[in-house]
Amino acid sequence: MPSTVKNAALLFAGRNVMRLQALLGDPAGRLFGVDPTRDPYPEYERVRRRGVLVKSRMGLHLTASHALSTSLLRDPGFGVLAPNALSPVDSSAHVGGRRLVNPVEESFLVLNPPEHTRLRRLVAPWFTPRGLRAQTETVERVVEDYLDEVAGRPTFDLVRDFAGRVPIQVIADLLGVPNADHTAFARWARALVNAIDGVRDLGEMRALHQGLREFQEFLDDLVEHRRREPGPDDVVSALVANEDLSRDDLIATTELLLVAGFETTVNLIGNAVLAVLGHPEVRERLLADPSYAEAVVEETLRLDPPVQYAVRVPFATTEVAGTRVPGGTPIMMLIGGANRDPGVFADPHRFTPGRPEAREHLSFSSGIHYCLGAGLARMEAAAALRGLFRRFPDLRAAGPVVRRPSRAIRGPARFPVTNGVKKRHTMVETIS
Repeated sequence: MPSTVKNAALLFAGRNVMRLQALLGDPAGRLFGVDPTRDPYPEYERVRRRGVLVKSRMGLHLTASHALSTSLLRDPGFGVLAPNALSPVDSSAHVGGRRLVNPVEESFLVLNPPEHTRLRRLVAPWFTPRGLRAQTETVERVVEDYLDEVAGRPTFDLVRDFAGRVPIQVIADLLGVPNADHTAFARWARALVNAIDGVRDLGEMRALHQGLREFQEFLDDLVEHRRREPGPDDVVSALVANEDLSRDDLIATTELLLVAGFETTVNLIGNAVLAVLGHPEVRERLLADPSYAEAVVEETLRLDPPVQYAVRVPFATTEVAGTRVPGGTPIMMLIGGANRDPGVFADPHRFTPGRPEAREHLSFSSGIHYCLGAGLARMEAAAALRGLFRRFPDLRAAGPVVRRPSRAIRGPARFPVTNGVKKRHTMVETIS
């Protein structure tokens, strides 16, 4: 049986197991064996009520504790999960005679030191405060360009026409991708997201592989072009110039930057706009003071984060919150729950931009795996909010907002909006 089909069968069988465990009341089953568009926050509270560390019959532990999650993310005795045998990427596939590279499991996202340190260090200069300052003008220009495109439309889809386009343009510019390739770049990004988010059926798995093949063919061509004609200050040119970097490392790192640079930001923008539309007092203050956008973004990260959980495993058997945990046992930190821990955040379920403890959230992880692009995501989302509500102060939902069918990644998939005020539509949910 081809690896792709075999993995698909195993993934689908796993989902049936999760559904059964959900019926039996298992905490992991209740989270992952039910409708992925359902509000997850009540489930996180159920986990919190059961204790600091909760054991699942599915072979893992869960926690919604902010203190424990922070400790595990920073503890050098814990690491990321080893490559998953049930990966949706067929490791036997090839592109032009070269092996298909897994954009997640071969990137520094899921590597432990020293490999994580080596690869992360190569791209870190573009995400320092100095590097971000150099990006400010580009980000603001991209936001205005896409707002110009939708300005004449009575309605548009916030995700498809704006929030999903801004981060693609920014990361493509950062990588040194020619403008003519940006449309294809966006298509590949959406396909690659399934490598992190998880495929739901065989059709999505095939689309993932097709997107990977096309993207890696493009990257191979781009790498050869940059060898001949290096760009002045782009990531791919710098990676190509590093003679110690293998082709597979270069491909995996570039793919990760594309997926991470796209996925976090598009959902952050969508969640932030949902929050503003659900809180008139926040909209009014944002209109009066555009700099308030930064506080809105930070509180959105806390209350409704794009990435909902992180997983760590102990390298050796250890005691965690009074429980003996064998080495290699996954511990799932429910970031969306830790961010609402009443021991850290006052009135934790309330959307309160500007709260003094706002930056205590774990939405960008912590420790050595703290999100490299956190500053860029914040900058893009704040610029998007400022520009959007300055241009469209009467922005309203123009139909039902559909959430992504995902537990790992949270954000709107479809979000029709209008600048008119004649009729207000009910959103599927607002943040309270």
